[in-house]
Amino acid sequence: MNILIAPDKFKYSLSSAEASDAIKKGLLKASKDFKIQILPMADGGEGLSDVIKSCISAVEHPVTVSDPLFRSIKSSFLISKDGKTAFIEMAKASGLLLLKPEERNCMLTSTLGTGELIRAAINPGVEKIILGIGGSATNEAGIGMATALGYRFLDASGKELRPIGQNLAKIATIDDSKSIDVKHIDFKVACDVDNPLYGKNGASLVYSKQKGASKEETDLLEKGMIHFAGILEKHFGRDMQQIKGSGAAGGLGAACVAFLGADLLSGIELVLKINKAEEYIRQADLVVTGEGKIDEQSLNGKAISGLAKLCKKHQKPLIAFCGALSLSDQELQSIGVQKVYVITPPSISRADPYTNAAKFLADAAFASGKQLLHDKIK
Repeated sequence: MNILIAPDKFKYSLSSAEASDAIKKGLLKASKDFKIQILPMADGGEGLSDVIKSCISAVEHPVTVSDPLFRSIKSSFLISKDGKTAFIEMAKASGLLLLKPEERNCMLTSTLGTGELIRAAINPGVEKIILGIGGSATNEAGIGMATALGYRFLDASGKELRPIGQNLAKIATIDDSKSIDVKHIDFKVACDVDNPLYGKNGASLVYSKQKGASKEETDLLEKGMIHFAGILEKHFGRDMQQIKGSGAAGGLGAACVAFLGADLLSGIELVLKINKAEEYIRQADLVVTGEGKIDEQSLNGKAISGLAKLCKKHQKPLIAFCGALSLSDQELQSIGVQKVYVITPPSISRADPYTNAAKFLADAAFASGKQLLHDKIK
């Protein structure tokens, strides 16, 4: 049996490559006859750079940038071997995983470091920049990124504001007199969600809580986002609320369209093209994927949904592993997932799923491998 292993990361515990190795270990323990191909996945969030490096020739460029709380950190971006395309992972500068749990507060965090990565990547010869914007620690509509590119955000008295979430509502005007011209760069932005800028499905109301905001702060961020959307429309003549994915990464999606002239794309669909996943799926008898949590977000824009579309197209069975599952069998079947294995054993401590994730995943893969042999899935 030819098996393609193509998981996303298991957040807080395993990278996509580590998850792939654990699944492979478990399956081969079940049967040495399994022929296995590994293709780690990403949807635009954490791990995108590693996936890009695994499938194309690219050179890593180290750079010092600001983290979400303006502290200096070492980061990097990639440039393709021909020098024409740069790849940037915003999570490596403005990601939630860069902060300790007690530091997470999207009223005070910024995408400044992401803008610094972009500025550093604008080298002679670079014609395209692919920017992955999943996994952010921010909810400031990308004003930090724009600040790094020379934009200034002023209050009613003309005073420049710090580019953080709590200041969105104070912005009266945008000063672009010293902004960098990026019109010669083709920006493609890989989003892992397609939320609008504001509203019940918008950046603040859906994601700010997991980035440290209280209920009161979420309401303030939402008001700020609505206010700033009006400022953007006045300055650029475009209603960002109508753009699918404008709310991605705390509104960074909207900023990429406004300040960079970017196209917003599905992160997983972009990755599937880069790593030529369709060809691997065509040759496989079974596709195995996985991620930390399979929930409603997994149905739209996540790795599992993108893989499921290709498996359905080529009539290949797809199974998945996860640490937590909140979808019904009917919802899973609607996107073409044949079976999901929850790897977390019952009655364990809260920390165990993260510290022992590789073991749990390998054990679950072993059990599924034995089941595959029993059922003789072709």
